[in-house]
Amino acid sequence: MAQPDTAWGPHPEPLAVASAPVPEYGSGSLADLLPTLAAGLGVPGVSAAITELTPADRNCVFLIDGLGWEQLKAHPEDAPFMASLLASSRGGTGRPLTAGYPATTATSLASVGTGLPPGAHGLPGYTVRNPDTGELMNQLRWQPWTAPGPWQPYPTVFQLAHQAGVHAAQVSSPTFEHTPLTKVALSGGTFLGRLPGEDRVDLAAEQLAAGDRSLVYTYFAEVDGAGHRFGVDSDAWRGQLMYADRLVQRLAEQLPPRSALYVTADHGMIDVPFDEEHRIDFDEDWELSAGVALLGGEGRARHVYAVPGAANDVLTCWREVLGEQFWVASREEAIAAGWFGPRIDDRVHGRIGDVVAAARDDVLLIASQREPKESAMVGNHGSMTPAEQFVPLLEVRS
Repeated sequence: MAQPDTAWGPHPEPLAVASAPVPEYGSGSLADLLPTLAAGLGVPGVSAAITELTPADRNCVFLIDGLGWEQLKAHPEDAPFMASLLASSRGGTGRPLTAGYPATTATSLASVGTGLPPGAHGLPGYTVRNPDTGELMNQLRWQPWTAPGPWQPYPTVFQLAHQAGVHAAQVSSPTFEHTPLTKVALSGGTFLGRLPGEDRVDLAAEQLAAGDRSLVYTYFAEVDGAGHRFGVDSDAWRGQLMYADRLVQRLAEQLPPRSALYVTADHGMIDVPFDEEHRIDFDEDWELSAGVALLGGEGRARHVYAVPGAANDVLTCWREVLGEQFWVASREEAIAAGWFGPRIDDRVHGRIGDVVAAARDDVLLIASQREPKESAMVGNHGSMTPAEQFVPLLEVRS
């Protein structure tokens, strides 16, 4: 944040918590998508929050992991079909949705499936502390194993739709069928596992046609994987984007009558250079690690759990060290600012860090010893910048 010069030179100030661009919970976030579609199908107990969308009898959500709005707009030559649909996004307004905070897969998939923001569904990060055990819980891999029902007790929108007589189905990789994350976020109706992308979209089209009222979800992961490993704009990433574009077109061309296809994502992504200026190593920084019992979250969206009595000191230190590049907030400040949504369930409160740090600049807070694999990733995500938060909601209707 630029500051005026004085006789003594510039005096940078920590980023104000209130300056962070909070996701559009309740009107334009991922958590609002399925409730809006289900409301249009007459499912009780949900409401249409994204007012720009028009109801359809058959609805398919195709989620492309890691394909942010800004990345799609920057690569029209690699995704010509999806690029041609940019003006259709968010009900023809040409605007994106916001993923929710943090912009990470476990959190976003739970928001999509439950129709709830992170503070309610309770998956507010990549890794968070389990208040019952004091351990870090990886909510993507579900390690260490934790009973899914108490961790996320709300029904999914698919379950509500199925109970209301809507044909509900998820078409994804067979490896996801029995995972705890699928159970708490995307279960309800019928799960159909298919490996090849073409088979997956063909089956999604069949499932759309299987009911007079349908709600179908399908998923493609490889854009995200290529971005993490090789970076956004790498040849590998572009290749996966090209393939995803062909899958979207293949599905669009098979839509049965009275259908709407929505193409979206769980987050965007940015590349972070491999140098000390852009990658700050928590495991090598005695100031940042002082008073910290557990380091959660991920490089651009950290949950920091202090030893008893040290929370204020940790907050002060993190603001002094990182405050020009990260929005650094106490738990209560982040909650009050609405980072995790308009409400925080009691069971979720202790999962949020005593200190929460969200990157504004192209920087990463790695932990080279604790998280060697994550620390080596080229592409990263999690925070509230447009590159990470904005996701498309492309639409094709039949």
